[in-house]
Amino acid sequence: MLIPASSAGRRVIRRVPSTPRRRPTVSVVIPAYNYARYLHECVASVLSQRDVDVDAIVVDDGSTDETPSVTRALAVDARVTVIRNQPNRGHIPSVNIGLAEVTGDYMVKLDADDLLAPGALARATALLEAHPAVTFVYGRPDNFSGATPAARDAAARSWTLWTGGAWVERRCRRGTNVISQPEVVMRTAALRESGPVREDLPHTSDLHTWLKLAALGDVGRVNGPVAGYYRVHDQSMQRTVHSGRVLDYNGRRDAFDAAFAGPVGELPDAARLHDAARRALAAAALERACRAYDRGRTDEEPIDDLVAFALETWSQTRTLPQWAALERRRVLGAARVPRHPRYVARAVVRRASEELGRRRWLRTGDW
Repeated sequence: MLIPASSAGRRVIRRVPSTPRRRPTVSVVIPAYNYARYLHECVASVLSQRDVDVDAIVVDDGSTDETPSVTRALAVDARVTVIRNQPNRGHIPSVNIGLAEVTGDYMVKLDADDLLAPGALARATALLEAHPAVTFVYGRPDNFSGATPAARDAAARSWTLWTGGAWVERRCRRGTNVISQPEVVMRTAALRESGPVREDLPHTSDLHTWLKLAALGDVGRVNGPVAGYYRVHDQSMQRTVHSGRVLDYNGRRDAFDAAFAGPVGELPDAARLHDAARRALAAAALERACRAYDRGRTDEEPIDDLVAFALETWSQTRTLPQWAALERRRVLGAARVPRHPRYVARAVVRRASEELGRRRWLRTGDW
């Protein structure tokens, strides 16, 4: 049953299958560096997938822990291929090495500390098989720390389909990446056409990849059950080499700039979309600075760096409402803002809005 689109370029389909019409092949690339303690569980989540023929390509990037012995044991299964880098090549080069070996109709990039949910590949490929114009599918991620969540298979509630241009426009309007990563299944032919993962975008190569794929076709999402489990821990890349708020904003700006210099720049009205992305990022940085005042955390947040980023990113930053809002807070002073009724109320509204946005993201994949 097709539900009329609520916005241009988007539609939702109900009563969808959770099994593909044929048994497709899916290759899962797993870059691994010193994650021996997680690797067995990660690979098991791949090999246990139903209704697809799956293979795992583990790229050991010169690990110095027990990863070599773990991968030797895993490679007893003929569906597991192990590639060893000597010396260490880095995360994205390891991903590209694995991608070059992909033979499946579809492919997944899965970090060694993350997991696929039961039935995730069947649900995603059911959509991809039914809609050949879709270049990639994502679903609902579950971020966790500590013990692995109890995983169960469940039927898809619905599918959301966007034209590629509509999906790119949503990302530009928000300046955000709505995908964690383990919940994505890509059409291999489209990924080959889009080219290798960019090594010069170490923090946001994934966002750049989604934008490129969206420029080549449509985008789909499986709504309902969890598709992938994203592990948050002290050694994860988002907590180490990719940490830092301004670093994140810079990385997203670089990803959008690179995408618009490539195939995304061929979309209709590309100049307007690129400008919208830069405006959104500048506004987000200023909003972050305002939030620091509201919470009494101006000593913890790099206010000057956030403002400098905004000014550098969008030429009309001083016309943004967030600029005026930050100026009002600066005049009032960092000590008084957290106690001022106006800003106390603003913080409450912001938290409520963020929670509604988070729930919408979990439900629909959009923010």
